[in-house]
Amino acid sequence: MRVTRAQAEQNHQAVINAASTLFREHGFDGIGLKDLMKGAGLTQGGFYKQFASKEDLIAQASGRSMEMAAQRWTDAVAKNPDAPLEAITAFYLSPEHLNEKSKGCPMVALGADAARQGPKVKARFEAGVKEHLRMLSDLTGSDGDGGPSDKAMVLLSLMVGALTLSRAVNDEALAHVLLQAVASQVRDIAAD
Repeated sequence: MRVTRAQAEQNHQAVINAASTLFREHGFDGIGLKDLMKGAGLTQGGFYKQFASKEDLIAQASGRSMEMAAQRWTDAVAKNPDAPLEAITAFYLSPEHLNEKSKGCPMVALGADAARQGPKVKARFEAGVKEHLRMLSDLTGSDGDGGPSDKAMVLLSLMVGALTLSRAVNDEALAHVLLQAVASQVRDIAAD
């Protein structure tokens, strides 16, 4: 049976969405094409009709992951517009986000993997990092040069680092203390 263009596009998006989740859970090299396609409810045979290579899928899934992460920040701000940075910090450095690896921050889940990828994947990560920096710069004030503020770069680095370290330890109490300590520092830095 022939697949319509609309169905082909739906399948394409389903693979990108599934890969976005599965890559964050397993890493780029931790899951094969067969399991990626199975995660999207499709067979491996259709992969090369939709993507030029696994790297092509990695790039597209990385872009989707970063877009989803930025949207989660936007949603957090919408829930608490009177304290937008507090809203982002409360969400991002929460125990729930700590335990949400497959839907959580791609900078934490895949940052080290992305560093070993080619320019297409890095470009998607770069765009996502810049978007997060833009959001933080808007909330904390820019340095006036049109680029991200130093404060935004420090805050993003602290938050990503804290979540990364918290996921890397077995000691749950230590993980939570790391998140709380950085949340406190974010508030202090933003107040300066």
